[in-house]
Amino acid sequence: MRNFKELGVHVDFIKSMKEIGVSKPTEIQERSIPKLLENQIDYIGKAQTGTGKTIAFGIPLLQKINPKKNQIQALVLAPTRELAQQIKKQLFKLTKYAEDKIFCEAVYGGEKIDVQIKNLERTTHVVVATPGRLCDLLDRSAIDISNIKMLVLDEADEMLSMGFLPDLNRILKFSTAAKNTWLFSATFPNALNSLVKTYMNDPVRVEVEANQLVNENISHKYMVATLANKLDTLIGFVETRGMEKGIVFCKTKLGAQKLKEELSEEGFSVTALEGDMGQRDREKSLRSFKNGASQLLICTDVAARGIDISNVNFVVHYQLPENTEYFVHRSGRTARGGNKGLSVAIVLSKEVEQLQALQKEFRIHFSKFTLS
Repeated sequence: MRNFKELGVHVDFIKSMKEIGVSKPTEIQERSIPKLLENQIDYIGKAQTGTGKTIAFGIPLLQKINPKKNQIQALVLAPTRELAQQIKKQLFKLTKYAEDKIFCEAVYGGEKIDVQIKNLERTTHVVVATPGRLCDLLDRSAIDISNIKMLVLDEADEMLSMGFLPDLNRILKFSTAAKNTWLFSATFPNALNSLVKTYMNDPVRVEVEANQLVNENISHKYMVATLANKLDTLIGFVETRGMEKGIVFCKTKLGAQKLKEELSEEGFSVTALEGDMGQRDREKSLRSFKNGASQLLICTDVAARGIDISNVNFVVHYQLPENTEYFVHRSGRTARGGNKGLSVAIVLSKEVEQLQALQKEFRIHFSKFTLS
């Protein structure tokens, strides 16, 4: 594996990365950074969330910015406010030692648009945006993206699943002839193909195999339950973990809300996060979980994308996901930053076969967890 210097990364950015604990490139970084630095290309990078995609596109993006030009030169689109904030924060950290200051702004729903418009009046080189808020700004002629040289679609699959296709079409039509589009996604649904064919020019494709992405610091366990005793099985497991923090995944919004109510009735400190929640409620739930007021966070897959919470001790798959790649994404919410973590699947006897398929596909070793 090559180091960041060999990939063409400027010493100032290497210094910034070392300060945030990044010293060796991940596979998606090693394969993406040289291509994006050396060439004017459209690009597709397929890799799971949590594999370092922000640095994979962030370093080339920042190195291609001309700080002396007072105009927006790069646009990063993200599906959620939380991910937009996270990307802006990481880009800001990467620019700490840059010789010439690069200015980033993030725009998203849930904040006063007038404040964001005022912020954009300052020198801005990079904008990180959610599609809906960016369209609001375009409607008001409050942002000029006509000079962008780079457009990044991060978590593109989730932007489609959240209904942003019309907004994406509108934004992509603002393209300039000199712009390069970089698309990063954990999965590649058919709907993405139409975007690629319409707006991208012979993109270079890089795919990091999912079976290379399983974090070795995660222990994988399973518990077999019946429908009648599934909740009791979950409660029994959580009780073995003391006051450790955990995320519990359900398939549906209704399932997440129902489980939250059931666990609350049993006396657990629990909060939920699902797609229909308003921005204020989402923030309240996340804050409650992050600061330890809630021990458990009940999530759906869509709601959990783009959320980076440290010190999550365990993940529970209360219901297995429809998409097998989501299993890796869910499990990756624990064992972040080099810590160890535990991923537990609570399955019905008829679902054990699905675990065997996951074991084969991702080379995961599952061991049985029994309540003592």
